[in-house]
Amino acid sequence: MRLSLQVQYAICGLFDLAYNGHEEPVQVRVIGERQGIPARYLEQIFQRLRRAKLVEGKRGPGGGYVLTRAPGKISLRDVVEALEGPAERWLVPSGRARQSAARRPTFLWPRLAEQLAGALAETTLEQLCRDAARAGVPRAQTDSHMYFI
Repeated sequence: MRLSLQVQYAICGLFDLAYNGHEEPVQVRVIGERQGIPARYLEQIFQRLRRAKLVEGKRGPGGGYVLTRAPGKISLRDVVEALEGPAERWLVPSGRARQSAARRPTFLWPRLAEQLAGALAETTLEQLCRDAARAGVPRAQTDSHMYFI
């Protein structure tokens, strides 16, 4: 199975929020720059993630997106299902493949889909962040400017 570009971008975007967001709102433009993803395309993806209640948008100055749950509570399965639908549909043959499936092991696809979904469910954003830290992936610097008047 190959993950769609939308799913790959969604995982990268949510990873960036978890790894670099410091629990503060982050603009899609900033995430897109860091991850090398076109901001307009990423905004469409984040709208779908918002409808799936994985992120929440904050308006106004200093606005952007934040995760709705702790990174340890968001699995990659949550992300894939937000964009691709339930796991049962990921590997099920469609169209001509389904019509000519009389002698094929069609029983295999739901089982593979469930195994893949299980592996994705066991992988959380928190685990990705720990792996990234171990691998030496640099974190974005926080804008902790202090202004005195």
